[in-house]
Amino acid sequence: MGQQLGTTWRMSVVSECQMNWWNSPTLEGLGAGAFRAKQQISFLIYQTNTNHSQDGRIMALAEDTVREALKQVIDPELYVNIVDLGLIYVVSIGEEDADGKHEVNIEMTMTSPMCPAGPQLVAGTKGAAEGLDEVSSCEVKVVMEPAWSPDLMTDDARDHLGIF
Repeated sequence: MGQQLGTTWRMSVVSECQMNWWNSPTLEGLGAGAFRAKQQISFLIYQTNTNHSQDGRIMALAEDTVREALKQVIDPELYVNIVDLGLIYVVSIGEEDADGKHEVNIEMTMTSPMCPAGPQLVAGTKGAAEGLDEVSSCEVKVVMEPAWSPDLMTDDARDHLGIF
């Protein structure tokens, strides 16, 4: 049967310790961005899509759906989404519960062990996954093995960063 695509706007509050405004090329068309305030709070606004069957029921959750939602999380220093950067290693989806929702476990890395955007990226990852109607909760684990390298980036990310 056919499916409808619903748009949901979510906002994630993230701890941060800088004062800076940035717009992502990916989000500019949506009029969204992020602001890191002096009071150590930042807001990341992102859009998620939810798949529904024709009768309005939420369709089964797939790894690709979660990864697509995670593309809304933009690295604030590189202005590339975390999926295309190759920061997401594992997306594990648990069994469907009585409410038709799933627990999601994500293993991700950072471009460097002391990445200053680490807390913001983890919170954005958790918020983007939990923003899906099919997700009851999400646990994000940061791993440093295997170490991240530019080889993990997609061609789109390389092009955006001028790496040929």
